[in-house]
Amino acid sequence: MLLYLILLIALCIVATHLNNKIKNLPPNPFPALPIVGHLYLIFKNKPLHRTLSQLSSKHGPILLLNLGTRRVLLLSSPSAVEECFTKSDVVFANRPRILLGEHLGYNSTSLVWSPYGSHWRNLRKLLSHDILSNTSLQTLSCYIRKDE
Repeated sequence: MLLYLILLIALCIVATHLNNKIKNLPPNPFPALPIVGHLYLIFKNKPLHRTLSQLSSKHGPILLLNLGTRRVLLLSSPSAVEECFTKSDVVFANRPRILLGEHLGYNSTSLVWSPYGSHWRNLRKLLSHDILSNTSLQTLSCYIRKDE
């Protein structure tokens, strides 16, 4: 029974590794365990920044980590960061959808939880022009000063 379990885990690891190669994803440290992913590489006795620095020096400036069930892109060179945030910024602009945003954020429609798109841009424009404008902040500040 134990042999079957070990073979099943090994098969899952190899299948995940081959699947990532087919999808043309950035390199990742091998192996990623089925449920925890690469969390076993991060929780060591060293500080997090040193562990991530070691991983990037070993595997390259662009690295894909599976932290639990989430995929995290680790960038460690200025050119890779510039390419992601200037040339491909729309691809990386979205937030991950989590269950908390569904329940607390009115089905992910509030500014904090909504995905990037026209609705998020309208909410941001409303916040910056109407709620956080100079005139509205000055009117709020006079009420705050009276309470002090």
